[in-house]
Amino acid sequence: GWRMEESQNRAPTELGADERYKAFFERFNQQAFFEAHEVLEQLWLEQRQDAQAGFYKGLIQLAGAFVHLQKSRPGPAIALLGRSRDLLQAYAPVNQRLDVRALLHWMDALLAQLRAGAPPKTILETKAPLRIELMKSESR
Repeated sequence: GWRMEESQNRAPTELGADERYKAFFERFNQQAFFEAHEVLEQLWLEQRQDAQAGFYKGLIQLAGAFVHLQKSRPGPAIALLGRSRDLLQAYAPVNQRLDVRALLHWMDALLAQLRAGAPPKTILETKAPLRIELMKSESR
């Protein structure tokens, strides 16, 4: 009914407010890449007309690329990483408490490794670089 519509229209763009956005990073950092992709996709579908839609889509594609890596498919992973990068760079340097610029550097290094023929398994087993942390507050 009208009640539900009203609540959906209330501040849908409030930054970092959505639990699903935070859940994306929690799942990504646990290497639950498919689940990360799923949880953010719901948010993206609701906000497809929003200025943040490309940001969410870029993160979804990033998680999707890692699903390919888990399945040892470097080709599709490289393609999705590239598409993700193109979307995310529009949101640099910082967006929704995410250091987008640092993420892009990390993705570039990842793409270089993959293009040089690094096995997806070795990338996934390097625990250190696979964490994406949100900043405490957004410096605008």
